[in-house]
Amino acid sequence: VEAVGEGVTRVAVGDHVVCAFIPACGTCRYCSTGRQNLCDAGKNASTGEFPDGTFRFHLDGEDLGGMCVLGTFSQHLVVSEFSCIPIPDDIPFDIAALVGCGVPTGWGSAVHAAGVRAGETVVIYGAGGVGSNAVQGARYAGAKNVVVVDPVAFKRDMAKVFGATHTFADAAAAHEFVVETTWGELADHAIITVGVLHDEVIDHAIQVVGKCGQVTITAVGNGSIDHHPGPLIGYQRRVQGAIFGGCNPLFDVPRLLGLYRSGDLKLDELITRRYRLEEVNQGYQDMLDGKNVRGVLLIEH
Repeated sequence: VEAVGEGVTRVAVGDHVVCAFIPACGTCRYCSTGRQNLCDAGKNASTGEFPDGTFRFHLDGEDLGGMCVLGTFSQHLVVSEFSCIPIPDDIPFDIAALVGCGVPTGWGSAVHAAGVRAGETVVIYGAGGVGSNAVQGARYAGAKNVVVVDPVAFKRDMAKVFGATHTFADAAAAHEFVVETTWGELADHAIITVGVLHDEVIDHAIQVVGKCGQVTITAVGNGSIDHHPGPLIGYQRRVQGAIFGGCNPLFDVPRLLGLYRSGDLKLDELITRRYRLEEVNQGYQDMLDGKNVRGVLLIEH
């Protein structure tokens, strides 16, 4: 933090911070009831407009919004204190950056949104920067079987580093394994963390969970749910959306960094490659080509 405005109390000059992709004001209905991931101050995430109607980026006289009211491809940011989470000074910034979005989203999808418990069977669709942390969350929660579905061999291999017990290239093979290993009872949880949500993966997830099973949808994109309600009612299946993994960033981000310090959360292993700002397009291409679990952009001042 290089400077603070009048009335800022959460951070001070010199603090090291993580910028959360959803702000937490601490006082709205959702923050005050332990649901900071749904903070009302996140309403402008898609436009980048500040609550007072102003913007912090401009080009040729036109106002431009920073994504999630941040704009983290910039060398400097002006952000609300609601978006800042103070962190210990000894945490490297490239590691800290991971817990502003992907790590708590994935971890929380398993631990909070799904509520994975010891001995359960969990199927995770997609093993990228979010899905890998859903794997870590499910493992830490004590799941007996952490089953990963991803078409990219590199990501399947890395999923085992993060705690996956079984990995498959396609959903059909994973489904067959779940049927066999659970003696037909099916999975307790399916968590969708693919890059772009689509109909097929939603259908696979609903079919792989058994009685009282839950499908947690963290991925965004396209896709729709087109199922007869009978199997949902008869099996008491649930389909649950989740944002930020149901985490409370002001509490969960420091807690996750504590788990990293104790060796219980793998963060260094998430970073496949680091890029300079001028390499951002290559970073995106590597992401689309499935070469990275997570690429991190380093900005030198």
